[in-house]
Amino acid sequence: MTTEAFSTTPDCEIVSSRIVDASQELVFYAWTDPNHLKNWWGPAGFTNTFNEFDFRPGGKWSFVMHGPGKGNYPNECEFLKIEKPTLIAWKRISKPLFHVVFTFEAITSEKTKIVFRMIFDTPEECNKLKPFVVDKNEENFDRLEKELIKMAL
Repeated sequence: MTTEAFSTTPDCEIVSSRIVDASQELVFYAWTDPNHLKNWWGPAGFTNTFNEFDFRPGGKWSFVMHGPGKGNYPNECEFLKIEKPTLIAWKRISKPLFHVVFTFEAITSEKTKIVFRMIFDTPEECNKLKPFVVDKNEENFDRLEKELIKMAL
């Protein structure tokens, strides 16, 4: 599978990015080690219970996100492509359906640019989530940065 398999049009994707103060290897590790990922994945106030985390192409990621007020949100994903330390791609098996592509670009030895692309089949599906997800993705990045600081200590 090539990265072209993840091509789309701007009206079918939500793109978030951030430059963090951590090495590319550390950032990739924060995404790929479930002991770290569970600490920061999701918007502010959310916690996670991981049922399965089989980090390989074809492997499954099954987890429940627990909202801060109430609500449990089951998630089922399948990893499609992993290129250490530059790319992770998966597809959601649970609704809402979309693909996710994360890229990690080393800016310097201690700065990494993360690009988070959510790719939908139609503009309508994309537009259903766009009003909520952009801010929530920023909260996710905030939580990642806090985890990276802990990991670097």
